[in-house]
Amino acid sequence: MEWETVIGLEIHVQLATQSKIFSGASTRFGARPNGQACAVDLALPGVLPVLNEAAVRLAVRFGLAIGAQIDRQSIFARKNYFYPDLPKGYQISQMEHPIVGRGQVEITLADGSTRTVGITRAHLEEDAGKSLHEDFHGMTGIDLNRAGTPLLEIVSEPDLRSAEEAVAYLRTIHTLVRWLKVSDGNMAEGSLRCDANVSVRPRGQRELGTRTEIKNINSFRFVERAIRHEVERQIELIEAGGRVVQETRLYDSVRDETRSMRSKEVATDYRYFPEPDLLPLQLSEAFIEAVRGELPELPEARCARFISAHQLTPYDAGVLTSSRELADYYEAVAAVVGDCKLAANWVTGELMGRLNRENLDITASPVTAEQLANLLLRIADGTISGSSGKGLLQALWSGEGDVDELIAERGLRQISDSGALDALVTAVIAAHPEQAEQFRAGKEKVLGFLVGQVMRSSRGSANPTQVGDLLRQKLGA
Repeated sequence: MEWETVIGLEIHVQLATQSKIFSGASTRFGARPNGQACAVDLALPGVLPVLNEAAVRLAVRFGLAIGAQIDRQSIFARKNYFYPDLPKGYQISQMEHPIVGRGQVEITLADGSTRTVGITRAHLEEDAGKSLHEDFHGMTGIDLNRAGTPLLEIVSEPDLRSAEEAVAYLRTIHTLVRWLKVSDGNMAEGSLRCDANVSVRPRGQRELGTRTEIKNINSFRFVERAIRHEVERQIELIEAGGRVVQETRLYDSVRDETRSMRSKEVATDYRYFPEPDLLPLQLSEAFIEAVRGELPELPEARCARFISAHQLTPYDAGVLTSSRELADYYEAVAAVVGDCKLAANWVTGELMGRLNRENLDITASPVTAEQLANLLLRIADGTISGSSGKGLLQALWSGEGDVDELIAERGLRQISDSGALDALVTAVIAAHPEQAEQFRAGKEKVLGFLVGQVMRSSRGSANPTQVGDLLRQKLGA
């Protein structure tokens, strides 16, 4: 039997606020355990939650970016359950009236095709604390620093059909929330994690199969591996005569398997009811329009502009819009150089190669956009060759000085004098008669060898374009 996979993701995004969603305690990462949990976070008697406006603004910003409905009135609810790291015994969340309603995002798959994924809703809620086991033999420690951290839970429609599509969707959301500065998206610090709802059904069947939920996956690689394993497990179980049980499962990355955590709760198990300590949240048109006015050019639109106005390939445009900071860097270089293709080639090639090797983000690049632009200007106006430019980039990377100073100090100014080049070319032809004859006989690729020999003899300072022209002229081509 041929099976079809059905996946929906619930992505938990930590909002980029300085304080928690219902208290003034800091959200800074890395504080000592319980060092930033105030009376509200600890659920001490007599304290009341106060909604953080910054969290509301960021949620609306995300909703507007995906073209979603923004509810003018949303309601907070109590989601009741007991965990040791949830001192109130309930989580303040949203249920029937979330702040962000239906929207959609477009994802690009590895083969270049695109798909539209529906967003069911995105609601505000507070995070719970964290249970610690490693340092407490036979006991559990509780750290409530995360309790009350503002989250936006983004719930997708079950539109995804493979682990690869799920990863592409997760990457798209990750890029978007960072682009919008809604979240830092740092998955290692728990700023973005997801639950995957996975089921299988015979291909062609409309009815959905029984789904399981894989909880708290915090890397792209683990999402892909967890879903693949769960799909295989469900298919093998059904084909062996068993049935899938609706439950919550844990992904074990060491064993590369999912295993049962608990039976899956449904909404009625949580006994939702309106939060009595918070009034309904009402948004004015002026507030929403003010947030709309803060929206930057979105990655999809900027990618399309790079293709149409800058004449970049879809691949280059996609790479350059993988983050807002990278797109800004490229545009700053291109604006000075005036040659978009040259700027894109150097940013996506030489610069990003170095950044990747050093595991650095563009924001930590030792070479500023201004420095790279000055370097490319010297290549574009023929002052230095491209190969000399690569050496200069290394010098800039190491902080060795200014572009023009380095060119002068190292004697890199390109030889464009026709008399000097003529002598170099004549000498190379005389030294390589066999290759010269091969080129005369029509072996075009030998020209590259001869140009290389001239560049070598000039220590990289000859103008390669002029060298090529002179070689053709002298070899009668």
